[in-house]
Amino acid sequence: MQYPSGRVLVALSGGVDSSVCVQLLKDQGFSVEALVLRFSPAHEKAVAAAQEAARQLDVPLTVRDCGPEFEREVIAPFCAEYCAGRTPNPCVICNPQVKFRLLCDVADERGIPLVASGHYARIARRDGAFYVRQAVSAARDQSYMLYRLPQSILSRLLLPVGEFEKPAVRDRAAALGLAAANAPDSQEICFIPDGDYASYIESRGCRGPAGRFIAPDGTVLGPHRGVLHYTVGQRRGLGVALGKPVFVRRILPGGDIELAFSGDEYYAAIELDHLAETGAGLAAGGRYQVKIRSAAKPVPCTVTARGADSALIVFDQPARAPAPGQSAVLYQDDLLVGGGLIRDILPQAPAR
Repeated sequence: MQYPSGRVLVALSGGVDSSVCVQLLKDQGFSVEALVLRFSPAHEKAVAAAQEAARQLDVPLTVRDCGPEFEREVIAPFCAEYCAGRTPNPCVICNPQVKFRLLCDVADERGIPLVASGHYARIARRDGAFYVRQAVSAARDQSYMLYRLPQSILSRLLLPVGEFEKPAVRDRAAALGLAAANAPDSQEICFIPDGDYASYIESRGCRGPAGRFIAPDGTVLGPHRGVLHYTVGQRRGLGVALGKPVFVRRILPGGDIELAFSGDEYYAAIELDHLAETGAGLAAGGRYQVKIRSAAKPVPCTVTARGADSALIVFDQPARAPAPGQSAVLYQDDLLVGGGLIRDILPQAPAR
């Protein structure tokens, strides 16, 4: 989408993508200001990186502490979900509840009409509604992470990096002499930089239910280390020897973990709740493409509404290891039209 130039507030993390986002908007004639959020003590390096990027890019930067909001809206629910045997994605909750909400709040305080970020996605307008659109770079597309953004945010959001491939973004940063030009891409959850989710959650006093491994034939094999250490589809680190590879098929509410041999970890359907929809909403019996994790390829499916806030998704071909707690995000062509949290996974599709 094209917007008339004016004032815009950019979410600046100090990384290469948000830094180049600032410069792209300056080149388009925008008057750019920047905001970095201090989510937790783990973010001090990010704040310092943003301060350096703002200095190099010559834009004013605001640092906003948001620790209490981040704890309440993101960290506490994340830990609770893991302790319940589900696999949450904190970014899809943080974006609407904390990051973009505060970005818009600060913009409103300053009288700034537009906001922007360095996400690899685009914005489109169809029939009076604003949609997230997949990025030019399919390999870098981050539209999945933005599916819960409401119209009030989408209508003022700029995503200029979504028009570029990653190498072009790095080349632009290098040409500008930015410190972030060669910074590695972030891979882990921002508040758990070492990636050890279980230790982090246990350090907060939550261990989750204990339980047993259940073999594919129903035999009880013995205790496991606790549901924090496992997710649906996991193969490594199980400590189970049955003569051939096994996977986590399902984590039961009481803490037992069902195992499956390779090929048996596929599911025909999933149930969603906490739906978020864009535009006219999801059509009953509609045909869509669905992503069941951020790095997955979209696959064809049929969607059936089950009340105002839930839906059944039936895959054309069984999907490997959809995980309760993750998000399933729906597309028509390259437009994101909705999504929800995976509540249950079904080996067989329900009878119509």
